[in-house]
Amino acid sequence: MKSLDKAKKHNIGLGTAPLGNMFRDVPEEEALETIRNAWDQGIRLFDTAPFYGAGLAEERLGKVLSEKNRDDFVLNTKVGRYMKSETEEKEGLFEYGRDNEVVTDYSAESTRKSIEQSLERLQTDRLDMVFVHDVSPDFHGDAWIEKFDQARKGAFKVLDEMRDEGVIQGWGLGVNTTAPIELAMELEDVHPDVCLSATQYTLLQHERALERMMPLAEEKGVDIVVGSPYNSGVLLGGDHFDYGEADESILEHVRQLKEIADKHDVHLKAAALQFSTAHPAVSSIIPGSTRPERIEEDLKMIQVDIPKAFWDELVSKGFISDKAPLPE
Repeated sequence: MKSLDKAKKHNIGLGTAPLGNMFRDVPEEEALETIRNAWDQGIRLFDTAPFYGAGLAEERLGKVLSEKNRDDFVLNTKVGRYMKSETEEKEGLFEYGRDNEVVTDYSAESTRKSIEQSLERLQTDRLDMVFVHDVSPDFHGDAWIEKFDQARKGAFKVLDEMRDEGVIQGWGLGVNTTAPIELAMELEDVHPDVCLSATQYTLLQHERALERMMPLAEEKGVDIVVGSPYNSGVLLGGDHFDYGEADESILEHVRQLKEIADKHDVHLKAAALQFSTAHPAVSSIIPGSTRPERIEEDLKMIQVDIPKAFWDELVSKGFISDKAPLPE
């Protein structure tokens, strides 16, 4: 597919969850400058979602990208949630986002409504990839199978039709666990093209993904986009892990990784980016940021030379699975 091929050429993109005011109230100009800087640095793959600040990230992205030639970039968003005009009290990840009420619904009707709203906020007439968002145990607990079944009968079929009609270039799941992606790839009545796996194929955790998700993706020809390659920032010294507070065991794990990295004069950001992109199933990686200067840093880090001895030590000490493809 044309847009999938285009995305592969730009294997690092901008994830915009932080621009939806995730964890903090990001000033408007700082958010817009981050997007502009990403563009100026050559980023042409942008990933967003209605969930990110109740449409705030999409609105901010639309303000900048509407000034660009639509044929020059790949624009991905998600379905599974739509906004109402009524307001609600916010808490959690996006307590600083817009106050519109967010409805979670994976039905066909709600999928069309979600896409219609996203197109308006993004100020565009078309989308490239569309991911069915958070149909996963971390959001729905034991009810996730019921939600998945609703999506299979609703969102999956709508997106399959839209792709076949040329309305979108492709679709898949965008989740923070591996099981829903594995289940979707084994369906016979619908066929995802690309799936966004956040937090699950990273330097910090990847064993579960290597068991089934990554081999299945290669077998089925499904591209994997890696989201949150720093596991919500903990790999870079932050205190959040997988969108929650990092516990002491995770922080100690990171400290040990950093000791080895320092020994080999390697930046953990470089190691994280290069590890996640080394797997042949991975087409793109989308780190998120609210700091304009971080974009340039990401692009440099994905290209720096990392000594083989660093990877060998991580494997020998059990920090990296011996089944994981390593950067050359």
